Amino acid sequence: MRTLLLFFFFFLFCSVLYLFPRTGSATDLLTADQSLVNNQTLLSAGQIFELGFFTPGGNSSNWYLGIWYKNIPQRTYVWVANRDDPSQNLSAAAFRIADGNLVLLDQRATYPLWSTNRTTMSGNYPIAQLLDTGNLVLRDGTESSRILWQSFDYPTDTLLPGMKLGWDRTTRLDRFLNSWAGPETPGTGKFSFELNHTGFPEIFLVESSSRIVYRSGAWSGSRFSGVPEMQPLNHASFEFVTSSQEVYYSFHVSSHTIYSRLTVTPDGILRRYTWIPEIGQWRPFWYAPKDQCDNYRECGVYGICDSNSSPVCKCIPGFRPRYPEAWNLRDGSGGCARKTDLDCPRDKFLKTRNVKLPESAAAAVNRGLGLKECGELCARNCSCTAYASANVTGGGSGCVIWFGGLVDMRQYPDGGQDLYVRLAASDYLKESNSILESKMKMLLIIIIPSVVSIICAVIVLSVYFWLRKQKQSKVKNTRILNLFHPSDGSNYLDDSSAPADINRTTSYPELLLFSLAAIHEATDSFSPANVLGQGGFGLVYKGKLPSGQEVAVKRLSINSTAGLEQFQNEVFLIAKLQHRNLVKLYGCCIEQDEQILVYEYLPQNSLDSLLFDESLRSVLDWRKRFNVIVGIARGILYLHRDSRFRIIHRDLKPSNILLDAELNPKISDFGMARILNGDQVEGTTSRIGGTYGYMSPEYGLFGRFSVKSDVFSFGMILLETVTRKKINGFSQEDPSLSLISHVWELWRADRVSEVVDSSLSLRDSNEAVRCLQIGLLCVEETAAHRPDMQAVVLMLSSETTPVPSPKQPAFVSARSEVLLTRERICSVNEMSFSGIFSR
Repeated sequence: MRTLLLFFFFFLFCSVLYLFPRTGSATDLLTADQSLVNNQTLLSAGQIFELGFFTPGGNSSNWYLGIWYKNIPQRTYVWVANRDDPSQNLSAAAFRIADGNLVLLDQRATYPLWSTNRTTMSGNYPIAQLLDTGNLVLRDGTESSRILWQSFDYPTDTLLPGMKLGWDRTTRLDRFLNSWAGPETPGTGKFSFELNHTGFPEIFLVESSSRIVYRSGAWSGSRFSGVPEMQPLNHASFEFVTSSQEVYYSFHVSSHTIYSRLTVTPDGILRRYTWIPEIGQWRPFWYAPKDQCDNYRECGVYGICDSNSSPVCKCIPGFRPRYPEAWNLRDGSGGCARKTDLDCPRDKFLKTRNVKLPESAAAAVNRGLGLKECGELCARNCSCTAYASANVTGGGSGCVIWFGGLVDMRQYPDGGQDLYVRLAASDYLKESNSILESKMKMLLIIIIPSVVSIICAVIVLSVYFWLRKQKQSKVKNTRILNLFHPSDGSNYLDDSSAPADINRTTSYPELLLFSLAAIHEATDSFSPANVLGQGGFGLVYKGKLPSGQEVAVKRLSINSTAGLEQFQNEVFLIAKLQHRNLVKLYGCCIEQDEQILVYEYLPQNSLDSLLFDESLRSVLDWRKRFNVIVGIARGILYLHRDSRFRIIHRDLKPSNILLDAELNPKISDFGMARILNGDQVEGTTSRIGGTYGYMSPEYGLFGRFSVKSDVFSFGMILLETVTRKKINGFSQEDPSLSLISHVWELWRADRVSEVVDSSLSLRDSNEAVRCLQIGLLCVEETAAHRPDMQAVVLMLSSETTPVPSPKQPAFVSARSEVLLTRERICSVNEMSFSGIFSR
C-alpha cells in the first residue's frame, strides 16, 4: 500500500511539471492539456520574444497577457491580448487552449477575459506557438503548416517586420494599429493607424475614429508619396501589395537579430524605432506628423503646404485664396478657389512638380494606362480635375484621376510627384508664362554670377600656372645650361659676344647650342610637312641649317614628365660617344619651354620602314641586311665594352635603328639608356620603360636590366630582319602566338629554313639560318644563358666560329605565357614607352 501511494504522488508530481511549464524551463509551445499561469512564460525558439503576464507599472493592479522582447532590458511590449479586460488577480488567471480557441480565464469571472473567438472549429489537436517573429500562432496539431489563428492579424499599437497592415478582401479582416490609452495603460487609445483601401490606397492616422490627423499619401511604386525620405535600407525593405485578395503594407528586415518596429504612441505620433545594442536604446528612425504641413488639410481645398516658405500655405497656380482676410492672417484652412471658371473641353492641364498627391479616396485608378493616355482620359471627362502617374518616378505605368476638390497637398524641394491640374485655357497661358519668366530669372540669378566667377577663376589660375611654368622653365633651363658651363655658369643667351644663332659649350665643346630662332628657321617653324616621325617623348622634324646641312630636329614634348630626363640623358651621353654605328648628335636648344635635340639627318629613315614596306622590298637585299645586322651588333658592343662607361640602351628595336644613304645602321634614341659604373654588371629600376616584345623578361617583369637585356632586344631585331616578319605578326588562329615561338617550333622540327625570307637565294638562306640560330641564342629565357655581344659579333663575323644549339627561348612555355600575361597587366600601370612607331 505504501508503495502504491509513493507511485501515485510521483505520477501526480510529474503531471504537474508537464501541465505547468515554469519560467526557468519555458518553451515556445502550449498544448491543449497545458495552461500558462502566474510567472510562467512561452519563449520563442531563438529567445527573441517572450509571452506571459505583466503589469504595466506604477500602482496598477491590472494584469495583462502580452508579448515583449526577451533580451531588451527596457521592457518593450509589442502585443497585448486582454488590453481592455485586465485581470485583477494574477493567481486566478490562466491562459490555455479550450474548445479550439486560445482563451484567457479568470476563476472569478463567468466568461473568458479574452478569446480568439474562432467560430469555425476546424483543426485537430490545436497547439499554440510563439515564433521568433513575435507572432503567436494557433496551428493544427496534425498539420503544422496550417495556421488556425495568429496574433499578427490582430495587432495592438505595434507593427513588426512581416506583419500586414491592411485589408483582407476574402475574410474582410481589417488589420490596423491602435495606440495605448496612456504610457502605462494598454487599453484601447484614441489614435489608430489604418489603411483606406478604396480609390488609390493610402494610410491615415485617425483620432477617435473620425478626425484624420495625418495622411501618408498613396503608395506609388516604392514609397508613400507623402514620405519622400522613405527609401530602401541595407537592413530593411518596404512592401505594398494590391490584389484581388488583399491590400496591405508591410516591411521586412534582413535578420531576426535586427529589431525594428513601427508604433502609434498614446499622444498620436507615428514612430519607427530601431534598437541600437551598442548604446542599449531604441533610436527613433522616422516619425510623423513632424511639422505643420503634415497636418491633414492644413491649407484646405486646392491649397498646397510648403514648410520651406512663409506663410506655409499657397494656392495652386490658377487659384486664389477663398478667404483673403483669413489667409493673410495665416489661416489657410479655407483653401483656394479658381480664378477663372472652367470651359470644357478647351481647358488645359498645368504641371505642378514635387507634390504630395491629393487625398485619393474618391480617385479612380487604372493601372493599365500610361501618363499620356491618362491625360487624354481626364481631358475627355469634364468632371476630372487632375491626373497623375500611379508610379512614384512619374511617367511610368498606371493612371490616377481625381474628381472634385483637391485636398491635403504638400510641396517638396525634392521628392513627391508631378500633378497635372485642370485650368481654364486663359489661366493656363498666364501661369505658363509666369512660370517661364520665374525660371528665366532664376537661371539668370544662378548663371550670371557663376559665369563671372568661372571666368575670374580661369583668368587667375591661367596667370598663376603661366607664371609658375615660366619660373620652372627658367630654373630647369638654368640647371641644364650650368651643366654646359660649370666653370662660370654663363648663358649664351645673355652673352653679347656669342654668335646670334649658334654657340659652343664649355664642358662639351663638340656640342653646339642653337637658338630657338635658328631652329624655327631650319624647320619652317616646325611645319607638319617636315615631320619625319614620332619618338617616345616628341616629334622629329627634318631641318636645314643656314650652311645647307640637313639635320633631324627632335622636339621634346612640353607636357612630357620624362622629357627633361631624356633630354639630359641624350645630351650628356651621346655627346661623349663616337662610333660609326651610333647616331651623331650635333647640338641642342634650351630656350623658353623648349628642349630640342639636333641630330645628323639619315635619309633612309629607320630599319623597320625598309624591312616591312613591301614596296621597298628590293632595296634591302640579304647582303645589305646582313651588314645592318653586323653594324647593329658592333654598335651595341661599343656601348657595352669599348665606350668610357658600360651603357645599357634598354630600348633597342628596328624603329630606333636609323640608316644612312649607304644603308649603314646607326643606333639612336638613348632617352632610356642607363650607365653601369666600373665592374657593375646589372641594375634595377622601379620605372620600366621600353617596348613590348623587345624587352627581356627579367626587365619587363622585375625591372632588372643588364647587357643581356640589350642582347635579348638585338636577338629580336635579328629574327625580324632575317624572316622579315613582325614579332607580333601572327593571328590568334595560328598556334604560334609570337615570332619567337614560331621560329623555335620550326627549329625543334628541323624546319627553320621555312621561316627565312623567301626572297633569299639558297646560299643566302644557309647564312640566314645561322643568323636565326644566333638570334635564338640571344632570346633565351634565362639571361645567364645568352651570349654577350662580343661572342655575338664573333659568331656573325666568322663562319668557322661554332654556334651552340639554343635552349628554351622566352615566352614559349606555359610558365612564360603566364609571365607574359603578368607583363601586360603590369604595363598598364607602370610602363612608359619610348618611340613605338606604327608599322
